[in-house]
Amino acid sequence: MDRGAVSAPRPAQLKTARAELSALDPALAAADAAVPEFEWRIRPAGFAGLVKMVVEQQVSVAAAAAIWGRFEAGLVVVTPQTVLAMDEAGLRSFGLSGQKVRYARAIADAGFDFDNLPNLSDEDAVAALTAIKGVGRWTAETYLMFCEGRLDVFPAGDVALQEAVRMAEAAPARLNEKSLYARAEAWRPFRGVAAHLLWAYYGMVRRGEVSLPAGSI
Repeated sequence: MDRGAVSAPRPAQLKTARAELSALDPALAAADAAVPEFEWRIRPAGFAGLVKMVVEQQVSVAAAAAIWGRFEAGLVVVTPQTVLAMDEAGLRSFGLSGQKVRYARAIADAGFDFDNLPNLSDEDAVAALTAIKGVGRWTAETYLMFCEGRLDVFPAGDVALQEAVRMAEAAPARLNEKSLYARAEAWRPFRGVAAHLLWAYYGMVRRGEVSLPAGSI
């Protein structure tokens, strides 16, 4: 069964977390100084929420919205049953690649218990999600942040997060996934807040709304 959107962390929670993170890491302090108050991103949880995240990967925002719109309209209700009832050609007609069709069907066929997911620790929840074919660690971690509202999940494999840290401290090269995971350990229990803060900072830099420290490229 799909569940509705969970409650987002309160502004006071985010303010407290940002203050603690800023005291822990100069890169986060630089990002915090530039980024105004933001809201936590929350998306609907459950089967449709996870499939939507897979559908949206590696395409533009506009293309993802168009594909998902056709997907929803074509299935009427996005459930494991409606996905499995449609053949590959029908699913591809919505704009999905062959690989994404296979992943959507694998998620549908997994019989995953989304209602039990909140009862699992972050680590166990990531392990459970990544056991599904087509769901990688990045997808699992971002699902838990956006759809479960978890505060301490950090997708260190995200290139934008790696680049945001590099820009914030004017480093010559960005950290790889393993190194960023290790660095983020110090940010517990607010690694998800750090991710939101760094994404916001990255977006502001890309839009020219904030100047980089001297030496950044």
